[in-house]
Amino acid sequence: MTTTLRPEGPETPTAAGGRTRRWRILTNGRQIGSLRTTAVPVGGQLWGEIAELEITEGRGRGRGTFGALAAEEVLRGWGCTRVDVRIPDSAPTARALAGALGYTERSLALAKRLTTAPALPAGVSARPFEEDGLRAWLDRSSADYARALVRSGLTEEQTRARVGCDQRLLPEGADTPGNALASLYGPDGGPQPYGSIWVDLHLTDLPDGEPLAWVMVVEVSPAHRGRGHGRTLMLLAERACLAAGVRNLGLNVFADNEVAIGLYASLGYGITNLLYGKQL
Repeated sequence: MTTTLRPEGPETPTAAGGRTRRWRILTNGRQIGSLRTTAVPVGGQLWGEIAELEITEGRGRGRGTFGALAAEEVLRGWGCTRVDVRIPDSAPTARALAGALGYTERSLALAKRLTTAPALPAGVSARPFEEDGLRAWLDRSSADYARALVRSGLTEEQTRARVGCDQRLLPEGADTPGNALASLYGPDGGPQPYGSIWVDLHLTDLPDGEPLAWVMVVEVSPAHRGRGHGRTLMLLAERACLAAGVRNLGLNVFADNEVAIGLYASLGYGITNLLYGKQL
């Protein structure tokens, strides 16, 4: 019995300058599954993604393993240096397969449907982000982000590429259209904020066409951590989304950040998928 991977259709370019292709998984010439490979440009590198992997016949016979390994070979041929897969939380078999093939869990994607604007705790207030402090704040946030990326399995070179791409997302600074940046202050009105937040108000569309906003950075100042201000910053993010007419808010959290995962769960955010990755 011979299992092979064959193109389902032509390779197509992606909007970001990458490439993608659907494949059929065949056994003795009969289709028993399919998958998609995508190469995504990240700061001069190509990162691979495997998606839509489905075995429709003969599950439990190693055909999913063959499909994933064959997809990795395609991505290597495209010049990708790593590969990621996003797996729904409701797919334990797929998670087990990823683990068996050497993938490690990097992060979780969570989302929440927003209904009404939450009230902020008494005594705190939000102010627009001050432009003159934006660069220093982004540098601090990027340094924290970089350390977390390395812990999640990225190389130093891949981390620099990822952070560099994200830093280019605010070409007009704090006034970049489609973004909300705010800082949280206490009742004394002092010059130092409790923390700050950045939300992309229309990162993408959901399958039903509704916009999805995304929390890019949420940071509590070191001197004010452990006092519930992270929760308040997330309430600020929800208020900003609703003010912009967006009712879906998502975010990523690294798999080793158990405190943050607990916070988001308590606010009603549910896991949509888990990101697993490995080096090629």
